[in-house]
Amino acid sequence: MEGVADIFRAFLKLGLTSFGGPVAHLGYFRAEFVERRRWLDDRAYADLVALAQFLPGPSSSQVGMGLGLMRGGLPGMFAAWAAFTLPSALLLLAFAYGASAFQGPVASGITHGLMVVAVAVVAQAVLQMARMLTPDAPRLALAALALVAVLLSSTALTQIAVLIAGGIVGFAILKPGDLGNHAPLKSPIGPRLGAALIVTFFALLALLPVLAAKGGAGVQLFDIFYRTGALVFGGGHVVLPLLEAELVPKGFITRDAFLAGYGAAQAVPGPLFTFSAYVGAISLPQNGLAGAAICLVAMFAPSFLLVPGAMPFWLRLSHVASARAALMGVNAAVVGILAAALYTPVFTSAIHNFADLALALAAWAALVWSPLPVWAIVIACGVAGIFMP
Repeated sequence: MEGVADIFRAFLKLGLTSFGGPVAHLGYFRAEFVERRRWLDDRAYADLVALAQFLPGPSSSQVGMGLGLMRGGLPGMFAAWAAFTLPSALLLLAFAYGASAFQGPVASGITHGLMVVAVAVVAQAVLQMARMLTPDAPRLALAALALVAVLLSSTALTQIAVLIAGGIVGFAILKPGDLGNHAPLKSPIGPRLGAALIVTFFALLALLPVLAAKGGAGVQLFDIFYRTGALVFGGGHVVLPLLEAELVPKGFITRDAFLAGYGAAQAVPGPLFTFSAYVGAISLPQNGLAGAAICLVAMFAPSFLLVPGAMPFWLRLSHVASARAALMGVNAAVVGILAAALYTPVFTSAIHNFADLALALAAWAALVWSPLPVWAIVIACGVAGIFMP
């Protein structure tokens, strides 16, 4: 297994430079761990992405947890999560304490430049995964249908339905002979421990509301964030409005403070779920650091249980030829889902004029043909955003 320190260093670089939201993070992960470090191949990476899409919670963070888990066991999973998550959590904690550097025209320009480069990163990831995972007409058609379905209805339930449909079609029409050279991954977690973790997940889901009814603000916040991370599909942009409905009416945070933190969360690298650290610090002002820790851990706790809990069963299925055929269909659907996300919200939120498009194309060309590392291209585009109209 990979050393925990090595896993931490690899993910820390991404935690400091991965701007652009969950879909962009998947592109950064692929560039780092499939292309550069060769920890796994594209098909195995797509398996992890598909698992994360099926589970509630932050999909990109769960892919990172899965990578850390398979390289270093449970310590590797926590190292990957901490390294990828803490940089943005600390920045948002600083913002909660009144940092003003996240505001103003320069900060807005940098944020816009980072949103533009995310278009290039996601486009490159989608193209590379499409070449590997949709090499024939049936799978290309599956990806196209998934793309259309998600564009017509972008709800989390639609994405789950598309993945299930892809699996059914793959099981029915794709042949095991189409698998090619692919070494299935192995989980360091056995099925017994996996089942125990899944039982713990459901036990906490049932128990925490009972404890919150009699507990103080800290227990109530832990319950709110655990339930949010446990029951919501679709990533941070779906979760944040639901958190507002839970937190603002109960007086934990004002709506203006909530929206200010949401804006700051767009400008930092790493997962959007680290917004929970900001909310915790605001909600418990007398002990903001403890509040930030409570909400941050609660938000990701379901993933700590579900990723290692589900992985041994998920990967065991990938060893069975018929199940593998179904997973090929799921992977093709994943390509369609990511392509839909490339258009909206990644492209539509970042590309507003010809200058934006030109910068995105330049960044894509640099990713494909230049020897520059991804983080250097990201920083260059962030700086370029300051001077764009």
